[in-house]
Amino acid sequence: MLSRTADHLFWMARYTERAENTARMLDVNMQTSMLPQSEQDAEQGWRATLGISELQSAYDHQYGRFHTRDVLDFMVRDPNNPSSILACLTGARENARAVRGTLTTEVWEIQNATWLDMQKRLKSNLLETDPSAFFEWVKYRSHLSRGVTLGTMLKDEAIHFIRLGTFLERADNTARILDVKFHGARDTSKDITQRDFYYWAALLRSVSGFEIYRKVYRDVITPERVAQLLMLRGDMPRSLLACMDDVVENLKHIRNDVSADTERFAGKLHAELKFGHIDDIMKAGLHHTLTEFLENIYELGNRVSRDFLVPLAA
Repeated sequence: MLSRTADHLFWMARYTERAENTARMLDVNMQTSMLPQSEQDAEQGWRATLGISELQSAYDHQYGRFHTRDVLDFMVRDPNNPSSILACLTGARENARAVRGTLTTEVWEIQNATWLDMQKRLKSNLLETDPSAFFEWVKYRSHLSRGVTLGTMLKDEAIHFIRLGTFLERADNTARILDVKFHGARDTSKDITQRDFYYWAALLRSVSGFEIYRKVYRDVITPERVAQLLMLRGDMPRSLLACMDDVVENLKHIRNDVSADTERFAGKLHAELKFGHIDDIMKAGLHHTLTEFLENIYELGNRVSRDFLVPLAA
């Protein structure tokens, strides 16, 4: 496959996943902001959302003050914010259009229809009147895109590059959410108050993990178990281990003459999660472990670009 074609497929998937992740974070934060809390706590929650995407300084530079409405505008429909939902879905559609002949008609039509429908929804006042409905729509369109891709495309290199982009982006997002939310917690003791319960429940809901947590642990929510679920359980779809399972598997299907080092790098990162233990991670420091993982996942993305996609600019 031509590297430029692979690049467009890879980034189409990453942008689609990033739009969904942004919608998940904003939706959960909208719901938790309605709980009884001080203005300071509410602002901290929104700033944490900006921090997850490393957009705090860009927001402050553009707006200079904090307001919930401004954060939503910035994260949803600001074309100058590369991580906004508008920018992500536009990027996904443009990358899909560039490789229209590689995609099935169904996959292209989903990407194009999502972009067209987004224009209508952003021009309406839906974001102001019912933001959760808008975020649910974004998540639904992302789910639909993945389902149609798996259901209609030939299982060749094209779909492996799409899946690789999806799981690299998802791993990065789960690690960021976990790191920022743990830093934002008032404490990580085992004495969980009602407020703490809603806090950790919100974190789990942001990665569709609340019902899974209840099914797996059948007990009160504790920070250590949240970390274990989102990092080390391969049966949790959005966990770091589950993402790396798929990253390693898809790399096998697209390997070339220069990708052996990249496969080894991904395999080492995968093994650290597969054979890791939550007690060791907490003892070493969760923030340190997640920071190191984020650095490694960024390096892995660069290695994938170097070995398979359009070369990075010098």
